[in-house]
Amino acid sequence: MPFKGMRSICFNPQSPSFSHYSKKQSSPSPLLLPNIPESTVDQILDDASNLILKWNPESSTYAKVTSLFHESKSEAKKFLNHVGNIQKLMHMLVNEDSTSRKLVRAQTLMIIAMERLKKEFFQILTTNRCYLDPESVSSTSRSSRASATSSTSFSTSDYDNITDDDDNSITEVQKITSIATSDLKLIAECMIETGYTSECIDIYKAIRKTILDEAIRRIGFEKLSNSQIGKMDWEILESKIRNWLEAMKMSMRLIFHGEQILLNSIFTSSDHIREACFGDISKESASSLFAFPEQVVKKIDSVKFKSSPGVEKLFPIIDMYLSIAENWQNIERIFSFESTSGVRTIALNSLIKLGDSVRSMIADFEQSILEDKSKLTPQGGGVHHLTINTMDFLSLLADYSNVLVDILVDWTPSTKTILSFPEFYFDGFTVSDESGTSTLSTAMAWLIMVLLCKLDGKAKRYKEVWSSYLFLANNLRHIIVVVRTSNLRYLLGDEWMIKYEEKTKQYAASYEKLAWGPVFTSLPLNPTAVLLPRDAREWFRKFKACFEDTCRKQKSSVVPDAKFRDDIKASMTNKLVPVYRKFYDMHCDKLKSGGDQLGVRFSPEDVGNHLSELFSGASSSYSHSMTSSPAATSSFVGIRHLWKFGRFREKLM
Repeated sequence: MPFKGMRSICFNPQSPSFSHYSKKQSSPSPLLLPNIPESTVDQILDDASNLILKWNPESSTYAKVTSLFHESKSEAKKFLNHVGNIQKLMHMLVNEDSTSRKLVRAQTLMIIAMERLKKEFFQILTTNRCYLDPESVSSTSRSSRASATSSTSFSTSDYDNITDDDDNSITEVQKITSIATSDLKLIAECMIETGYTSECIDIYKAIRKTILDEAIRRIGFEKLSNSQIGKMDWEILESKIRNWLEAMKMSMRLIFHGEQILLNSIFTSSDHIREACFGDISKESASSLFAFPEQVVKKIDSVKFKSSPGVEKLFPIIDMYLSIAENWQNIERIFSFESTSGVRTIALNSLIKLGDSVRSMIADFEQSILEDKSKLTPQGGGVHHLTINTMDFLSLLADYSNVLVDILVDWTPSTKTILSFPEFYFDGFTVSDESGTSTLSTAMAWLIMVLLCKLDGKAKRYKEVWSSYLFLANNLRHIIVVVRTSNLRYLLGDEWMIKYEEKTKQYAASYEKLAWGPVFTSLPLNPTAVLLPRDAREWFRKFKACFEDTCRKQKSSVVPDAKFRDDIKASMTNKLVPVYRKFYDMHCDKLKSGGDQLGVRFSPEDVGNHLSELFSGASSSYSHSMTSSPAATSSFVGIRHLWKFGRFREKLM
């Protein structure tokens, strides 16, 4: 009659030779010598039968509800030794007489024993699942005795290692984990050596896959279809991205790593079994995890999302790229098997798609600068909302310089942008390579150059030329301040800073010359020259008219940056007040002594006070420039605070 597993059991190449079984023993020893007497064969079968039938779950209620390994470790040890002896006995009997009744009896006992071990294997995996979840296994791996076991032959010595001389330094949880792992290892080795490999790993894979899937869900990641993601609003999808980022960190550090540790601890004798088990257990969850970024990219690239502002979506995309890139070595190591090559491919595809999406979004951002159609100019030459939003975006981009160096390695200036402005706008466009990140540095400098070109066009909307120069000075000053106080400084370098600081001074000087030139020329070249009273009176009258007219015109002018505002006022004060004081001291008393006091309207102190009150509308104009485009402001400033705060908060937690 056919017997289950007969061929694999009887001809297992790992089966050692027989031993002499001279007399009945309380704990049977391994058999080493062949050709044992028939009486000894009967004794082996009788001894094994007593214990195996005792734990037959089909014939005893006690055996059905009780765990052998939990109830008695010593009896479990005897049980495994009996199974080993039966397997060796069957190997001998099949060579002598394949129809022997003793062989049939041995096979029957083996089937019952395997049912018991399958039940034990299942019970240990399920009842200890809280101690054998991947996170726990990973965190206790250094203390696990079972994970250090390197023997590839059937042995029960692990019990002595765990129970006889336990290390007091390990926690109770670690102790339970180690004992459970050791029990599973012994059962697995016994079942594999007796030809029940598929039954063993089927139980293991079914239970462990459920545990691993639950662990992934527990850390916040859920598998979503493309249609589910396609129906999500950005706010909901953004929360899913946050969960994914945390799940990536936890799964690579604990879950997948912990599952490998457990497999290496239980199935020590076969790389093939470990590979097959890990692939079947982890492939589905890992594939879903690594495919999520590509699903997000497809959502963002959809027509609906393409038509809406997309800059706020860039930084979550970069974070996902960074998460995969930082874990790439772990991904290649953990999923190194041929059976999990598909997982690596999915992760690589997501990484590529994320990089493409980042490059596309940065190109879209550049295009949005070019296509900005806002016609309102900030009152008084203040900072334009395009400048504020663009620099806020670039300063946050600079925080990702380490990863953007790789993403933008092949970046080149946009031909469309070059053709959008006169050629002289880009004369001398260079950036120092002090940081060694030339491509990224050039890309950042280029985007600022595009902004400056756009601002130059907006400056022409002012009726007064001096307003245009004040506008350019204020906006360039804002750009420089953002660069100086962010990581942009390390990308652009000191030479860039010096160049544009000098450019800002030139704009300020041009504003000063055009706006206040009439006031400067309303005083004689030689303020101490001797003049007739009527001539002095005329110079005073001319200065008064020019100064009052200019102050009236400059009443709405703003300089948002406090230091820059003080610098401009100091420059004008130092040029105007000393000259006026000399003229005033030379001629004022003469006019007053002649009874003509009305001709002298301002004292030098009055002039200085009026100058000190200039540009006082800075805060209100700055606020106006910030709010003149609410949608744009929320896209840039909002994402800077909300998404970045969220990332840092998660790191702290």
